[in-house]
Formats: sequence, structure tokens, C-alpha cells
Amino acid sequence: MSLLLTGIAELTTNDPARGDGHSDRGDALLGVVRDAAIVVSADGLVEWVGPADEAPDADTRRDLGGRAVIPGFVDSHTHLVFAGDRSAEFAARMTGTPYDGGGIAVSVAATRAASDDELRALVAARVAEMRAQGTTTVEIKSGYGLTLDDELRSLRIAREVTPHTTFLGAHVVPPEYASDRAAYVDLVTGPMLDAVTADGPTSLAESIDVFCEPHSAHAFDGDEARTILEAGRAAGLALRVHGNQLGPGPGVRLACELGARSVDHCTFLDDADVEALAAARGTTVATLLPGVEFSTRSPYPDGRALIDAGVDVALASDCNPGTCYSSSIPFAIALAVREMGMTPAEALYAATAVSARSLGLDRRIAPGQPAEVAVIDAPSHLHLAYRAGVPIVRALDL
Repeated sequence: MSLLLTGIAELTTNDPARGDGHSDRGDALLGVVRDAAIVVSADGLVEWVGPADEAPDADTRRDLGGRAVIPGFVDSHTHLVFAGDRSAEFAARMTGTPYDGGGIAVSVAATRAASDDELRALVAARVAEMRAQGTTTVEIKSGYGLTLDDELRSLRIAREVTPHTTFLGAHVVPPEYASDRAAYVDLVTGPMLDAVTADGPTSLAESIDVFCEPHSAHAFDGDEARTILEAGRAAGLALRVHGNQLGPGPGVRLACELGARSVDHCTFLDDADVEALAAARGTTVATLLPGVEFSTRSPYPDGRALIDAGVDVALASDCNPGTCYSSSIPFAIALAVREMGMTPAEALYAATAVSARSLGLDRRIAPGQPAEVAVIDAPSHLHLAYRAGVPIVRALDL
């Protein structure tokens, strides 16, 4: 049966052509319609969007009581398949211990030791936690297995909850390969990649990722990252890159050169990096992960400068056990507004429309689109940053 959602004080459509012309808060980008309604078809697609007083009839009706409605958040960077606890590492960082990627080995050991059912339950709980905070689409990476069987297991479990899976065998070099890094790169680009993509269009991953970070002894340098990304591209996977997190490096420019969908972190950028990202607009998104800077006491990326330079900027959580054990996109939005110079409208757009673009998706509330929406217990999207830390947004179950 079709459903009419009414009583929407403010509807963010992410379609500027649908906005009602009121851009007094700088939110014309969001295509805001006030006193709005949505009709959802029986098969879960948006059928109609517009002012409530023009809404057509539907089989059923739900009044949202003057709340704001937004597109569901798209969390385009997560590491949800893991076991174990690294809270002591977080506490150490808060007293001055720097992060260098070495703690990933702790999560690898715990994840390898966990059963399938244990990992499956942990992932399901984390996805439910995300929906309770407004996230309706999630990308999940492997990367805490780092053996052929464990990487495949991680991807299979991730595939049970999302089609947006990323092969991150190149997260770090595992301890057993510390003295022979080239052999591990060969494993990632050979047997691992072959197994991940064995089923062609229905392979276990849609993307490949690499932690390109010369400032970590555990991650991969530019040449290693290029080898891994080019192998993934040849196997038909889209490209994603962890780049420029711990210091200046080749990750951002490599991602832009190879046409990666996204390069994530972008904490330490020089002018050439920003120019490369601006030139790659429409192809490569700069995905900022401010929860990581919060959790590692690192400097925040300059989101304002990137947007002003014409860069496509997305926001994601980077939910993981070491550098950001937060699944909250509203928290990322609040940090982007407070610490990175983004407006509330830009931050919301980054966490929905641009994050979706980095996954090859279109996230608008428009006829023909999936009705993946979130509702805010407030009259405006401004409350996402204004009421930081308060659980006011949730995915709407239709």
C-alpha cells in the first residue's frame, strides 16, 4: 500500500530544483521544502514530493508531528567486521601516545580468533546502532583478517548486511610478513584478489582500498599502493584510498591520478594535493573523517578550504576499534561544523549526497528514488549540529 508522510516541518531533498526558494540559512544546496509531504509507493520508492497542501491521496497516512526529514545518512567509510577491544589504546593516546597504525595488529588477532557467529552478531549490532542514528546506507571494509580465509570471511559477513563492501587486504602488513613485505603485496594482488573477484559481477567486494601511509611502518608506501590499486582496477573493482592521514604523502595524488572514487582522511594536504582534488571533482571525492581527529588528538582537515577550492567533500564515521569507535554521523557533522569550517548545510550534504556519490549512488528524496529517509526530533536540520551528542535522529522504518 502507498503511504503519505505528512507533518514534515522541513524536508531536505538534496535536489536544489525542488527547494522552495527560502535560502536564508544558506541551505539552497539542500533543496529544502517546508511544510512538506512525501508519498511512498508499495515497493518502497518515493512517488511524490512537495508541499503538504498539494499532496495526493495515498492508502495510508503517517503524521510526523512537525519534525524535519532528511535523506538517510550514507556512511561511506567503516570497518565494522572486527572483534576485541582497544580502549586502553585510546586512553594512552589521550595522554600523549601517538597513533602509528600498529594497534591494528591487536584487532587482527582478536578478529582471527572470533567465530563467524560472533562476528556476525557484532556487525549486526553495529549496523542497528547506526540506523538508530539516521544511517541507512553503509560501506564496510575488510582488513582485520589479513589472511586469505579471514579476508574472505570478513567480506562474506559484511555482504550479509550491505552490498557496499570493500576489500582492504592492504590495511597493514601483518606481523608474519614483516620481514617480507613484497610477499604480502603479492598475496594481496594475487591469491586474495583472485578469490575476492572469483564470481565476477557478484564478487565479494565492489571496491579495493589501501592504507597508503609512508609515515607508518605498518602501512604501504606509494609504490606498493599503486601496485595494489592497479591490480584491483584490472580485476574490475572500484578504487578507494586511505591517504594523507598521518602526514604529507602520495595517497591523495595517487587516488586522483588513478580515478579513485574516494580518498579518505586527507588530514595533511599541500597545495598540490588540493589542486589535484579540485581537478578530480566529479570523479574523486575527499572523504573527511573528523571522528578520527577527535579520537587521536590530530589536527582537523580544513573542510572550508577544500570546499572553497571546488573539491567534492564527503563525511563518514570511520567506525573502527582503534582510531574512532563511533558510529555516529551526527557526531561527524557536529565536528565538521565546529572544527572544520563547514556550514550545517554543507555538512549534511557531505554526509548524504556526496558520500553517496563516492559509492556510485544518488541520495535524493525525489520520485523514483528509494525512500531511505531519516527523521529528526526537531523542526530543522540545524539541530544536528546545534544539539551535538543528543540522539535526535533515526532512520525511518516504513
